[in-house]
Amino acid sequence: MCNHYRNIPGALHTIESWADYVSHFRLDGAAEDVWPGRQGAIVRVEDGAKVAETMHWGFPWVGKGKRPGTTRKMNTTNVRNLQSPLYRNVINKAEHRCLVPFHQFAEPKPGAGREEVWFSVNEQPVSCFAGIWRQQEEGPCYAFLTCEPNPLVKPIHPKAMPVILQPEDYDRWLSGDDAQALQAPFPSQLMAVVG
Repeated sequence: MCNHYRNIPGALHTIESWADYVSHFRLDGAAEDVWPGRQGAIVRVEDGAKVAETMHWGFPWVGKGKRPGTTRKMNTTNVRNLQSPLYRNVINKAEHRCLVPFHQFAEPKPGAGREEVWFSVNEQPVSCFAGIWRQQEEGPCYAFLTCEPNPLVKPIHPKAMPVILQPEDYDRWLSGDDAQALQAPFPSQLMAVVG
């Protein structure tokens, strides 16, 4: 489950070069090294225009703590079950869909503690995850979809990988109603292990 991704220094500027695709840029505070609970860049449709802005990564909720009778704050950063009542109403509404730009994403290296393996999409300095967002008490928050891993990611993380969209599917994701059709592994031959 991807809980760390990044945009290379200058990648947010690269996103701004999407001027023919995005109408407004409000990227103050977007982290280039993004962890749950940090501000990440997203692109969504607002009043018919595409807007790039920052939001809190993860839908906050309170779960059970490690000791009996305690609680802890948690973030849902990845969404796999599109039929879950927690997300079904959001995913099925185009106005709650977003693109989550990234340069590389990490999966934990099996049996190596906190060491990570990084993946990127070949020949694309900025790619996008299929994301959803909603307003919470803490403000606007986002998460992104996951799916079965492709053959490149599976040896590192056999449970899931983020849903990466092809550029020609960006508009389809933002406006369409076929979320399940796009919840598929990205072709491994178009990706690389970078670290």
